Amino acid sequence: MAYVITEACIDVKDLSCVKACPVECIYFGGRMLYIQPDECINCALCLSVCPVQAIYEDALIPDELRPYIAINAEFFGDTVTGWGSPGGATARYTTDKDHPQVASLPVRPAK
Repeated sequence: MAYVITEACIDVKDLSCVKACPVECIYFGGRMLYIQPDECINCALCLSVCPVQAIYEDALIPDELRPYIAINAEFFGDTVTGWGSPGGATARYTTDKDHPQVASLPVRPAK
């Protein structure tokens, strides 16, 4: 079990979840944030502070958002960042890249 960041985060990146995460498993992509599933300790602190309701427990994610389970995991793989499991979000592990499915979506206007 891990938590997953979904499409509501795209072009928002509020950062409340980043500040709340005790293990720094939330990483910066270009248009959204991503949770490294092997580093997530399932504490749900990120879920409790997300103002746009973009975070779900993987076992409870709505069907239409299930692709984000793979999107979060694949972000850390060789086809996107190649980071694997870095062991904590630091400036070194920040990128302007996104998973191809996220990158292909139209940019949302700022609110």
